[in-house]
Amino acid sequence: MKTIKGPGIFLAQFAGDTAPFNTLAGMAGWAKSLGFVGIQIPSWDARLFDLKAAAESQAYCDEILGTVRSAGLELTELSTHLQGQLVASHPAYDPLLEGFAPAGLDPQARQQWAVQQLHWAARASRNLGLTAHATFSGALAWPFFYPWPQRPAGLVDETFKELARRWLPILNAFDENGVDACFELHPGEDLHDGATFERFLEAVDNHPRANILYDPSHMVLQQLDYLAFLDLYHERVRAFHVKDAEFRPNGRAGVYGGYQGWVDRPGRFRSLGDGQVDFKAIFSKMAQYDYPGWAVLEWECCLKHPEAGAAEGAPFIKEHIIRVTEKAFDDFAGAGSDAARNRRILGLG
Repeated sequence: MKTIKGPGIFLAQFAGDTAPFNTLAGMAGWAKSLGFVGIQIPSWDARLFDLKAAAESQAYCDEILGTVRSAGLELTELSTHLQGQLVASHPAYDPLLEGFAPAGLDPQARQQWAVQQLHWAARASRNLGLTAHATFSGALAWPFFYPWPQRPAGLVDETFKELARRWLPILNAFDENGVDACFELHPGEDLHDGATFERFLEAVDNHPRANILYDPSHMVLQQLDYLAFLDLYHERVRAFHVKDAEFRPNGRAGVYGGYQGWVDRPGRFRSLGDGQVDFKAIFSKMAQYDYPGWAVLEWECCLKHPEAGAAEGAPFIKEHIIRVTEKAFDDFAGAGSDAARNRRILGLG
């Protein structure tokens, strides 16, 4: 068994226009000062990273790795959450997604831009020595997730055929570069739970690079059993966002939230330790199933200041990582292996 690597931190929610949050070197030093040992980089943030350069230039990647390592850190993964959203998006979301891509692109051009970004991400990850990548699937059918008005027969089937058509070339690119594409299962995405992931996996012929970014907070908000999920899908879990959440239904609203803001919704994200996620059980499952990757803080909370959440996140994750054992606890009572003796014990001779 392997001991999980961490704690890492996803930089997206902390990047800004003032030091130290406006440069990769500044953020790396800040993360190290809080006790993190790894960083996950949002590939769309030009203040921190140039994805095209990373795909085309090993020298640039060596420079990035030098910046990260000089702070005493490792690079955990790159992220294309925003670009992945654009790979497959229903036209209803077009106005909302204008800021996810360069200005002036129409929806078709944005989609083509996003596909190119994913191909670059595959090559950049290889150049950086990474084996996993974090992304979103996008959402063609999400406006119809609730089956009323009644969905016409074949609508969902057509969705997953189209998702496969768009994602298969990207998955093949990740395979050529030796990197797992890890879809964060997330409300607002066509891949948002185990059932939708299974359907996608079938549509892409069980592609070996179609994998999962596990984030239990999104499962709490859906009221999905996030521990049983690991029993079912642990072989496909290749990335891990450590994020907390709570779900406290009331007489006014439940899972759907009543269009309320995050503070008032029954289901809301919280800083680590302030929500309801059983992280001791999760980290035990991760150790049991020999999860090979990083434990990365993704901080989102509707109440606490982000810098406070980050400062609390590193020790929280560190305390939950299980240093796995190299021997059985009862080895002291073992008597070695002897086939003849075993047969005698069984009364076989």
